[in-house]
Amino acid sequence: QKTHLKSICLQYQLYLLLNSHLFCLLKNEKGLIIFFLCAYVPKTAAGHCKWAEVLKDLERIKTSKDIDVSLYTANTDEDVKCREPVIRCFFLETKVILQECLIKNCSKTQDVLNIWKNGNASLENKNESNITLKCKECEEYEEKNFTEFIQSFVKVIQKECK
Repeated sequence: QKTHLKSICLQYQLYLLLNSHLFCLLKNEKGLIIFFLCAYVPKTAAGHCKWAEVLKDLERIKTSKDIDVSLYTANTDEDVKCREPVIRCFFLETKVILQECLIKNCSKTQDVLNIWKNGNASLENKNESNITLKCKECEEYEEKNFTEFIQSFVKVIQKECK
């Protein structure tokens, strides 16, 4: 609780400091110009990919010998319009891997759980209604072994990060 109180006190002090400086800045013409320029500069994520953590975890689990499943594996060369549904399929199949890991108590369970959580967090912001009718359902893809699935998953995520 002490840490929480310190955090609140620090936040309040920062609020007061920023509040007083912001109003001073907005009182003159140069301050207003700087404020508006900063407000309209687009936010850039220099070289950051939202799937970077997923890629790291995929690299960790790809050599796992504990996981022996057949998974619906989307094609890596699907139409760009179908990229989001393809990624969704990979994350749905990750849940199958997670169940397998929980049953077998495999060493990579936490990494698989991280992949699933990060994928869901990134995909939940997107509306599923954007899926076009031309895109395949997950179950329409060929079933492949774990190694091939991970290789395809990595390729699709890497394309998304380019």
